[in-house]
Amino acid sequence: MLQNLSLYLRPIRRFSIAARSLSASLPCIDTPTSSSSSCDSCSNGNNDGLSNVNLKIKPRLEEPALIKLKKERDPEKLFQLFKDNAHNRLVIENKYAFEDTVSRLAGAGRFDYIEHLLEHQKSLPQGRREGFIVRIIMLYGKAGMIEHAMNTFYDMHLIGCKRTVKSLNAALKVLTQTRDLAAIEKFLEEIPWKFGIRLDVISVNIVISALCGMGISDKAYLVMVEMEKAGIKPDVVTYTTLISAFYKSGRWEIGNGLWNLMILKGCYPNVATFNSRIQFLVSKGRAWQANDMLALMEDIEMHPDEVTYNLVIKGFCRAGFLDMARRVYSALHGRGYKANIKIYQTMVHYLCEAGDFDCAYSMCKDCMKKNWMLNVDTICTLLKGLMIIGKVDKAGVIVGLAERRHPPFSPRQLDDFKSIIARRRS
Repeated sequence: MLQNLSLYLRPIRRFSIAARSLSASLPCIDTPTSSSSSCDSCSNGNNDGLSNVNLKIKPRLEEPALIKLKKERDPEKLFQLFKDNAHNRLVIENKYAFEDTVSRLAGAGRFDYIEHLLEHQKSLPQGRREGFIVRIIMLYGKAGMIEHAMNTFYDMHLIGCKRTVKSLNAALKVLTQTRDLAAIEKFLEEIPWKFGIRLDVISVNIVISALCGMGISDKAYLVMVEMEKAGIKPDVVTYTTLISAFYKSGRWEIGNGLWNLMILKGCYPNVATFNSRIQFLVSKGRAWQANDMLALMEDIEMHPDEVTYNLVIKGFCRAGFLDMARRVYSALHGRGYKANIKIYQTMVHYLCEAGDFDCAYSMCKDCMKKNWMLNVDTICTLLKGLMIIGKVDKAGVIVGLAERRHPPFSPRQLDDFKSIIARRRS
């Protein structure tokens, strides 16, 4: 009994055993007087030789595949690198890596490489997941390879992947890129019935968006009517798409009617819906009404976005109410929002137009310090204005910020900025 117990209490020296076995298999790198004494010193706990060996055989860390893909600029090497990582989950499950690779290969005109990569991916285990095939369909669409995208949808059963309305919507979305009304209508008549798939509101919104983009808003409205008859209830995206299209075509009475219909049906507008109406009001010079819409959003506790503020600011600037534009700009910051490049562009442009170059300078400097650069013509107008009112130093600050821009302005544009200062000084 005691003998058995002593076996359990005996210390286990795994590390020392491993060290002795490793030192026995590796040549000692010291310069001992005899080989036996050298090996004895290693086995007696002297690990100097072992640590030196470890330093020499330490492997170099390889750069991750995602970083390699991002850095690679040669289309052939990019293709080979992605192909070599076809089974690397970190790569194939990364949506950005896929999109970026396909986009760059398309830009280089290497559609053969895109076909090879995507067809290979379909043959792998992930090709049996509908979500993955949806990505392949959309990637073919982004590369302009419409036929490949449609064939991928039609052949899903061949790779053991089940079709649902998700993959049908992806194929429909790609098909609408062709702007071929006959092909879209044929797809909608035949494919859902053929594969036993029921269309949903997303399917209808894709069609309505495509028809509005083709300038046939009346037909898009009829599609909404038909969808309701088929039991598909329009959502806020449906109404917003139609409202925006009718406003842009100047048919505001239909746009307003759709707004009222949406409310009556119990579907309430979102920020995008409000922005489309505010944009229409601004285009018609009705700045105060646009501001009322902004106030209404706040009253119903709907948070405007930067687009909303930019539209209202632009409306007041165009109508000549610069003081009101400044107040809205200040209110934006007071509510915790930050001006974006479009708001800066709007304010600086109209401040220069009004001759308020000091205020325009402050906003332009603010913007450029964030590495956001305004329109070149706007910067030139500001520089000329500053030189006219004798603010040479301020003009120099703007040119200095322009020189530090990344990515840089073109040499010609920088020369234009500098010539304005040089011309006025002389």
